[in-house]
Amino acid sequence: MSRALSALQQYMIVTANYWAFTLTDGALRMLVVFHFHELGYSTLEIAFLFLFYEFFGIITNLYGGWLGARFGLRLTLWSGTLMQVAALLMLIPVAEDWPKWWSVAYVMVAQAISGIAKDLNKMSAKSAIKTVVPETPEDHSKGEGQLFKWVAILTGSKNALKGVGFFLGGVLLTTIGFNLAVAAMAAGLFLAFLVTLVLPAEIGKMKQKPGFTALFSKSRGINVLSLARFFLFGARDVWFVVALPVFLQSALGWRSWEVGGFMGLWVIGYGIVQGSAPALRRAWGQSAPPGVAAVQFWSAVLTAIPALIAIALWREVGQPGVAVVGGLAVFGVVFAMNSSIHSYMVLAYTDTESVSLNVGFYYMANAAGRLLGTVLSGTLFMLGGLQACLWSSAIMVALAALVSTRLPTPPRQLIETS
Repeated sequence: MSRALSALQQYMIVTANYWAFTLTDGALRMLVVFHFHELGYSTLEIAFLFLFYEFFGIITNLYGGWLGARFGLRLTLWSGTLMQVAALLMLIPVAEDWPKWWSVAYVMVAQAISGIAKDLNKMSAKSAIKTVVPETPEDHSKGEGQLFKWVAILTGSKNALKGVGFFLGGVLLTTIGFNLAVAAMAAGLFLAFLVTLVLPAEIGKMKQKPGFTALFSKSRGINVLSLARFFLFGARDVWFVVALPVFLQSALGWRSWEVGGFMGLWVIGYGIVQGSAPALRRAWGQSAPPGVAAVQFWSAVLTAIPALIAIALWREVGQPGVAVVGGLAVFGVVFAMNSSIHSYMVLAYTDTESVSLNVGFYYMANAAGRLLGTVLSGTLFMLGGLQACLWSSAIMVALAALVSTRLPTPPRQLIETS
């Protein structure tokens, strides 16, 4: 049956599995944050619960790309999905009367498995796009435009579903409790895994088996873009992961399902903007695929937003809730454009043969930025509140914009303009 599947059908199966995985990933994040905050854990202790999640994501992206190139993307997809099921099942026995040190250590291990699972799954889905979109050497602009469109749809839909997952996590915690919620998600994700059994073994596999020396990218474009991605996602997570939900609940008095619902709506809107990025660029008269100038422009615009929110809180301009919610909406739109263009550029810098290696290296930098942002989110919130997190975010976005000035023109865009 797998041999009869077209490349598009294979990609649709991978994407459907990625969507199901994303729902559980978003819901689990909210479940863990709110459940342990209600148990009296500090923001720093909650941040440590996600420490292994992000740390092992770095390692997974590095070695996961090598595994995908050597053994095929089907193996990495299966491994990621089943590991997430195992991580969810591990959390069922967690009890309120456990010693705090044991609960933290146990959940960190479960989150480590979940972090490995998430990045194996994401790397597989993102790499599969390059195997589906034709090279179209006779029309480079059309091929690159189609690639940008497919990347935007996958990335945008993933983040929209992650937002639904945030809301789902808040609702499940309120209605059926922590243990039943993770059990139900494990069962649903296992069903999604069964659908992927029809995938062929050769999807994404390199003809020549790469050695360990191929783990690190030799492309200047990939390396520079990866460093910019590191700062970009550190700038988001330094205030979004731990500080923001705790601020909304403790400082503004929001209930857990309200916080989960709001953050879910934010990520849904963020995903819609990501998925609409090609159409938005066409509406602004930019029909060509984005290049280096687009990366630099959107990074520069994003730099000002967290700084302006921090100033509004410092100067007590209006209600703090209005400043944070309104500022977050603007931040989401601009960040979505940044992320969508980044996700296209990494594929524009790579070829089909080594796509999983380069995508794995790139998302290793993404995970490293998330790790830094997560740790800083809990630490800075304890030391200086949300304002400290926002100023840190502005500094990291500025660094991303500075690094982006060193990006070279993607090879296929050079062909188009020559």
